[in-house]
Amino acid sequence: MISAKGIIFDYGGTIDTNGVHWAEVIWAEYQRAETGISRELFREAYVHGERTLGKNRIIEPTHTFRDLLNIKIKIQFDYLVAQGATHLAVGNKATEIAEGCYSQVLETLKTTCGIVEELSKNRPTVLVTNFYGNMPVVLKEFSLDKYFDTIVESSVVGIRKPDPRLFALGVEALGLPAEDIVVIGDSYRKDIAPARSLGCKAVWLKKVVWEEEPIEVGKEPTAIIDNLQLLSEIIG
Repeated sequence: MISAKGIIFDYGGTIDTNGVHWAEVIWAEYQRAETGISRELFREAYVHGERTLGKNRIIEPTHTFRDLLNIKIKIQFDYLVAQGATHLAVGNKATEIAEGCYSQVLETLKTTCGIVEELSKNRPTVLVTNFYGNMPVVLKEFSLDKYFDTIVESSVVGIRKPDPRLFALGVEALGLPAEDIVVIGDSYRKDIAPARSLGCKAVWLKKVVWEEEPIEVGKEPTAIIDNLQLLSEIIG
């Protein structure tokens, strides 16, 4: 059993997909929509989209998660069309994919919202996330806003994971010694390693990964799980 006086949650890939990497979520919808795109070309489009959104203030603070998904998939489609997949320039497959992803999130949150609620009942809880400046709107959209005492969002504070300073802000917000805090996230490199470097405990939600992440000596996860529901069994 892991003792915890405070909790730091990651959001994307953790709460919204329960450990399924977002690239895998979107790729599954590409296949379901019969786009005819190879996994390799999709990977290029996915990376291009993430970098584009990371470098440019395209997402507005008022954008919902549905808005974000539609913008993200459109950026990917624009890249794919430029690479020769001109058939994607017609029809509504981008919207179909975005709506499919959104439906998956709604289904997943039926389980994960309850887990976040339970863990946040008797201890302070902070969200630390690489996001686009609209996290408060997204949390409200999914009725998650009431569970977090503080939001530490990369685009707001100007620091991105895996920089440990982002988690240090979360530790500071909790006002607790690092060793009394448990960080929960789906990425070893972006969540677990930086959390462990600060002295926090860390639970790695490892379910469906996009690529393997080697574990560093001295920064091992405190626990590894494949479903957030298991948190109730390991966090006291």
